[in-house]
Amino acid sequence: MPERLYGIRHHGPGSARAVVAELARQRPSVLLIEGPPEADALVEWVRHADLEPPVALLGYAPDDPRRAAFWPFAVFSPEWQALKWAVAAEVPVRFFDLPFGFRLDKSDSPELRRPVDPIGELANAAGYDDPERWWEDVVEHRGMPAFEAIAEAMTAIRDDSPEDPDDLVREAYMRTVLREVRKTHDEIAVVCGAWHVPALTRKVTQKDDTDLLKGRKKGKVAFTWVPWTYGRLASWSGYGAGVRSPGWYHHLFTSADEVVPRWLVDAAGVLRAEGVPTSSAHVIEATRLAEALATLRGRPLAGLAEVTEAAEAVMCDAEPLRVELINKRLVVGERLGGVPDEMPAVPLAKDLAAQQRNVRLKPEALERALDLDLRRETDLKRSRLLHRLRVIGVPWGEPAASGRGSTGTFREEWKLRWQPEFAVRLVEGSMFGTTVAAAATVRLTRGAAEAETLAEVTGLVETCLLADLAEAYPPVLAALDARAALDADVGHLMAAIPALARTLRYGDVRKTDVAGLAAVTTSLLGRVCAGLPSAVGSLSDEAAKILRDRIDGVHAAIGLLDDEDARSRWLSTLESVAGRADLHGLLAGRLTRLMLDAGRLDAAEARRRLRLPLTVGTPPAHGAAWVEGFLAGGGLLLVHDDALLDLLDGWLADIPAGAFDAVLPLLRRTFGAFEAGERRAIGEKIAGGRSAGSDAGALGFDESRADLVLPTLSALLGREL
Repeated sequence: MPERLYGIRHHGPGSARAVVAELARQRPSVLLIEGPPEADALVEWVRHADLEPPVALLGYAPDDPRRAAFWPFAVFSPEWQALKWAVAAEVPVRFFDLPFGFRLDKSDSPELRRPVDPIGELANAAGYDDPERWWEDVVEHRGMPAFEAIAEAMTAIRDDSPEDPDDLVREAYMRTVLREVRKTHDEIAVVCGAWHVPALTRKVTQKDDTDLLKGRKKGKVAFTWVPWTYGRLASWSGYGAGVRSPGWYHHLFTSADEVVPRWLVDAAGVLRAEGVPTSSAHVIEATRLAEALATLRGRPLAGLAEVTEAAEAVMCDAEPLRVELINKRLVVGERLGGVPDEMPAVPLAKDLAAQQRNVRLKPEALERALDLDLRRETDLKRSRLLHRLRVIGVPWGEPAASGRGSTGTFREEWKLRWQPEFAVRLVEGSMFGTTVAAAATVRLTRGAAEAETLAEVTGLVETCLLADLAEAYPPVLAALDARAALDADVGHLMAAIPALARTLRYGDVRKTDVAGLAAVTTSLLGRVCAGLPSAVGSLSDEAAKILRDRIDGVHAAIGLLDDEDARSRWLSTLESVAGRADLHGLLAGRLTRLMLDAGRLDAAEARRRLRLPLTVGTPPAHGAAWVEGFLAGGGLLLVHDDALLDLLDGWLADIPAGAFDAVLPLLRRTFGAFEAGERRAIGEKIAGGRSAGSDAGALGFDESRADLVLPTLSALLGREL
């Protein structure tokens, strides 16, 4: 036979090493590799020093980039090593799988859905319960290639298994290419998945293959190289399938000797970086244990299972979190590949790469925190870039909740993590513009025009500010004005105000022009003040909770505005409805608290209003809701107001036993939200009495009960107390 078939496991380091050895030993005149033939023009990029695996071939339809697929390669992938060898040896190389263009009308990705798992079948036949462990013993730990044995095993499995129709079509195309190449070359090497080897050696006529391929329409596609990650390789379920332990396979491929000790040294480094004391003695003992486990299990060498168990027992003290850390950092790995700057790509991707260099933000596979100070020009540019990317559907950064509990206008906290599929998102986004700013502007403008609710447009206004999209601002503001004029729902109007207030408050910090927004915000607030009295009456418990949250949102937003007239109008509106008899207890309590905090009520009047729902005859549930609304946001008021605490204490004591179970959830929700120190202070005051004259009395200290433990303490300490 004029060709030599090297059946490999995708992403198998043993296969990769064996393929290179065989290619060097039996130098072919042409090399065929399983992969999309449309990517042949990209093979020469493999010689570029900046094309660093893990990388992937990205194929997509230019007229609909959502129809895309990836072909990932790691440094230990046999296909990658074969490509590197062929380019270095000046041997012609081409991909010979079914063209991706033929699959566009069938599936968005070339996923494998074979009726059997060949590796699993072979492992079961050999008596292994873990396919990965079987593969390590049979292939990874061997010192010689096993292509003939693997081909024989795959033939046996395929003879007894149902055929996958997609595989049959792919293999018909592969055989067609082989027939063509045989006409011009005598020494042919083929690198493909071991599953396909029996099909490529099978006697099938050219007519049969032509009939299988007949009638298929080939769509237009484009290809490029994009960075990939080991984390994505571990979870990849598409073409070529993923591997559970890419970091371990990388180690197997790149470590010439002392595989186990070197791995455990790296594991010790991971633990030390997290403050876990790990010495060389730990590494030595873990190495001995891993090798002993391999011997007991009859394995030729210690594999991932043995080194993991040894590390867990010796280095991690059986602590699951430490084992998980090693798994994340080493077994899976956090490696992100790279591609040359001059790699063919859509203009949007090139613009992003230029901006990443400008603001000194490098894409990384590992999640990391980014703390920005918007007073610094570089940090402000970073913030705008991250917000613009979120607009076009590339959430490289996710806003993080502030760890300082601060609402300062100059700070932003992000969590950054680059995902390989963002490459497809950039291709999709290129239909909106050739730069990040242009694409985000078009997306925002279209979003405002298509928005169906006021809240949707309000969010876009804030996004305009955060992303500094000045050209999108006028049409978005016009859409906001139009939606606000048509929306008569007070709840919707209230939900829109907080984002607008934040935009007005922080515009100066971001150097963004917010002219015209103040008038819209003032108009919305006026309509809310006019409509709130009719919206607060006769509400269910759920509706009252929603309205309470919206009132809190508007109240906080008013505090951000430098507008005393707006604040006075809002407080007057709340004051006018706070005393209504038909008000739900949750709202009545909340409005009373807001009036008290704003200085519109004194403490005596607040206590009088609280006393009304807590009187005998009022349903306990109504009183509990009133208390929940009044105390929401903190319990310091009870710590400093003894009369108010007495009132609540007495009411709680007088709740009938039959009604207590009904109000308990409300009470737990109210008091459970207090800070631990607040709860402790309230408990101490209740336990010791607020008029007690000594610290001991305040703590409820009972000397006679304390004396009972003295004999036992004396015996334990060996001295008289």
